[in-house]
Amino acid sequence: MQEIQGKTRTIRELLSGAKYGIDYYQREYKWQSKQIAELVNDLTGRFREDYDPSHPRKEVIQYGYYFLGSIIISQRDTLRMVVDGQQRLTSLTLLLVYLNNLQKGRDDLSKIEDLIFAESFGEKSFNLNVLERNDCMESLFNGQPFDPIGKAESVANLIGRYQDVEEYFPDELKDKALPYFIDWLKDKVHIVEITAYSDEDAYTIFETMNDRGLSLSATDMLKGYLLANIDDVGKRGEADKCIKQWLLKFGEHGKETETDFFKTWLRSQYAVKIRERKKDATPEDFDLIGTEYHRWVRNHEELLELSNGATCYQWVTRDLDFYARVYLKLLKASHSNVSGLESVRYNADHGFTQQYQLLLAPLQPGDDETTIETKLKLVADYIDCWLNRRLWNFKSVTYSTVQYTVFQLTKELRGLSVEDLRTSLVTRLQSEAVDLTFSTQPYLNTWNAKSLHRQLARMIDWVETQSGEPGQYSKYVVRSGQYAYEIEHIWANHYERHTDEFDSSAGFSEYRNRIGGLLLLPKKVNASLGDKDYRYKVEQYVKENLLAKSLHPTCYQNNPGFKQMIQRTGVEFQSHPTFKKADLEQRFGLYQSIADQLWSIKRLQNESFE
Repeated sequence: MQEIQGKTRTIRELLSGAKYGIDYYQREYKWQSKQIAELVNDLTGRFREDYDPSHPRKEVIQYGYYFLGSIIISQRDTLRMVVDGQQRLTSLTLLLVYLNNLQKGRDDLSKIEDLIFAESFGEKSFNLNVLERNDCMESLFNGQPFDPIGKAESVANLIGRYQDVEEYFPDELKDKALPYFIDWLKDKVHIVEITAYSDEDAYTIFETMNDRGLSLSATDMLKGYLLANIDDVGKRGEADKCIKQWLLKFGEHGKETETDFFKTWLRSQYAVKIRERKKDATPEDFDLIGTEYHRWVRNHEELLELSNGATCYQWVTRDLDFYARVYLKLLKASHSNVSGLESVRYNADHGFTQQYQLLLAPLQPGDDETTIETKLKLVADYIDCWLNRRLWNFKSVTYSTVQYTVFQLTKELRGLSVEDLRTSLVTRLQSEAVDLTFSTQPYLNTWNAKSLHRQLARMIDWVETQSGEPGQYSKYVVRSGQYAYEIEHIWANHYERHTDEFDSSAGFSEYRNRIGGLLLLPKKVNASLGDKDYRYKVEQYVKENLLAKSLHPTCYQNNPGFKQMIQRTGVEFQSHPTFKKADLEQRFGLYQSIADQLWSIKRLQNESFE
């Protein structure tokens, strides 16, 4: 084995002027929303421990460091191939691209373009240089749309994860704090770069780090602690079998699932404190469970009543068994329609991973199946109403923004009976609904495209199911691929067609993006309509979903289910032979009425409400 070098590098040192390739055997970029959320939350959370708005920018040099792991490089002459670490490097590059776009036009920008690409003789090449991804990266860098159809898996994933970065980056760091954060990211975030000078050596290092002598996981250590305290050999065997059974089932959902379960379960039932958001604040229950839950359990055995073998046995075979079963049921409901738990899917589609903590909070091992189902439905429906009211009013639902609120609510809901739970959630939503109304018209922008798409999908699904048609939310919510749906502007982007109502193109553009002028259509249909005028478009809308059809007069003929829905719900539909400013406002009133019913407090008050 030749010389191997390991060096701790800042992000600036690692990426500035560098060129990295990706080896064929690990070609695809596979990170999902969860990993992006963790990366963004970890980085921004560590930065905010030191950040103070009163600091001058130069104070960032005194801020603490953050270690982002290691990468393994095989040096081939002038070519540097990433043997291990491409998922992290790619995601970091997406974050840098997003930050670069976010700071455009600012006077206090922090230069980061050279960490994303290098330019030589007028040619731009990305520092993480993978040929089939470059067109997509170019579009993201320039803030332009990119069609991933027919492209490699990694390309579609790049677009999805960039959108996740947009969604999870906290609003409070987008203003004054932004250049501070970028400065900190460049010079205070470290990665260990391990460089070998032959592929054989690089792969040996990779195998050694990933396949041999792996450290015990937190779950392994928790399992060992629990079993060691159970003296009865027979019961110890039963407990061991119970844990292994659930770990095997967790493994079917991905290697991180067991860790996520233990964090969620313990936080939902036992955490009583959370770290304050200030410099040098002490990590509390919530935070310690997130980093070392096995040690937290051992240090709180009195709180958990794990004082002897009998209680450890019960905690495994009753408590762990109960919450693991429910947790896996919720994971299933998060990506498929489970009767009574539809809201779990809706919440998951909004990327709200904290829902599981809230859903488990009121449950107790003695609850029967009816009680479990009722509690889960109440909490899931509350979250659905709360999230959509916030999103409608341009309130962030990112992890960092609502973490403290969710934690406080978790404690309030813990162990409540069905009726107490209903009372608590209704009271809370009634209070929140005072400010989070549907009276303000949302508009499409860069930051809410995903959430607005989901809300339109829900509205279509509600109108169609209320009219006696099959629910097709799962179809409408798809945003990429051959069968994607896209947000359609009823007004084509032609200001000159609307000069009778608008004095400027800017005023027209702002109005055009309001929700009253938006629909969802299949991607191919949307593309085919192009810049056609409304009279042409409305003849095509009549062939699409019921919300689009309702613009056309024929929708109100020979359609008994639709007419009955209008009469029963009181939602005021009407056709629009033309579509002027007043028509757009009427459509907003329609959407507002649907939203009022779809995310109504009545869903929590009345079990039979649909």
